[in-house]
Amino acid sequence: MRNYFKYILYVAVFTGFTSSFADTGVDFLRAVRGDNPSGVKSMIEQGIDPNIKDDSGQTALLLAMREPSPRVIQVLVDSPKVNIDGRNAKDETPLMMAALKGQQELVLKLIARDADVNKTGWTPLHYAATSGNVPIMKILLDKYAFIDAQSPNGTTPLMMAAMYGSTEAVKFLLDEGADTAMKNEQGMTAADFAARGKRPDAMALLAKPATPKRPADGKW
Repeated sequence: MRNYFKYILYVAVFTGFTSSFADTGVDFLRAVRGDNPSGVKSMIEQGIDPNIKDDSGQTALLLAMREPSPRVIQVLVDSPKVNIDGRNAKDETPLMMAALKGQQELVLKLIARDADVNKTGWTPLHYAATSGNVPIMKILLDKYAFIDAQSPNGTTPLMMAAMYGSTEAVKFLLDEGADTAMKNEQGMTAADFAARGKRPDAMALLAKPATPKRPADGKW
């Protein structure tokens, strides 16, 4: 009987602790959404894990970027406890999302924190090419992003730029030596992507003779 009561007490304490931790996590994510930098910073100092995810698999940093919560973003980027490459359920990192959204200042801050420029699968360069942001594409290439990186289905940044990005993005990648002959798993080249996207501007650029290819290490 005595052991039984000890067990009940243990369960009650453990349940209370778990519930308290869950409540703290909810409060933390609420502070992130509400762009409450002092609250977020205080909870991190008190021991909350800033890398917890919400129910949809978003990390606190990605959640702050989605809202957006700019003051909380700064707190999280500055915190050494934050995994700067923490991914969401779609395997997206903060650097990828900053590249997609054209947030150049944040891209620089993330890279200064050693964010992974050449993660496997879809890369920040794919995302920058998709949005057609040439300045961010240049930053990534200057940090040795692989210009012909292939996604899980073989898609390259040039293919994404050809279908979704700007004319300037396509020209930039071509000038930097992106490989126009590469094909994805469906056998499509960048020119095929441009045709599917009804992009005559990109098709015209891709029809021109190729320029010398940038070395794999990103250095000429």
